[in-house]
Amino acid sequence: MRRRTLLKASATLPVLALLPSLPMQTLAAGDAGSPLIYLSPLQSNGSLSRCQAEVWFVADQGNYYVVTAADAWRAKAIAQGLTQTQVWVGDVGAWQSADGKWRDLPSAMTQASLEADAVAHARLLTIFGRKYADEWGTWGPRFSKGLVDGSRVMLKYSPA
Repeated sequence: MRRRTLLKASATLPVLALLPSLPMQTLAAGDAGSPLIYLSPLQSNGSLSRCQAEVWFVADQGNYYVVTAADAWRAKAIAQGLTQTQVWVGDVGAWQSADGKWRDLPSAMTQASLEADAVAHARLLTIFGRKYADEWGTWGPRFSKGLVDGSRVMLKYSPA
């Protein structure tokens, strides 16, 4: 990466946190066809984290749900009280090779929390299974087992 590109990108990240977000209801119309959301928790100073990720998700009752490793940074951020999270909906590929294109996707500010209810897990995993049917034979058992043994957690992103 060239120095100019790095400086330009680092200068725009704090500004992105100040941009208006769309309400979650507005995103809901476009999220059904997207296999991915991009996430970035806000740091305690209000700027976007340097950590972004593209992840599988399901939308349900106005919230987004993600299943991730219990030791993933997005789960750790919630444990550290960094619950404000910017969410972008769409698919521009892996964030590291997307050259910041996810920043042009529709976005919303959300409040992140852990979803610990086993009944909710079962219901939402069924939705994941329908959405990601081609890969679910491999990932479904991993998600399910991980939620039971604690190696994975379900994260809930609600309208802020």
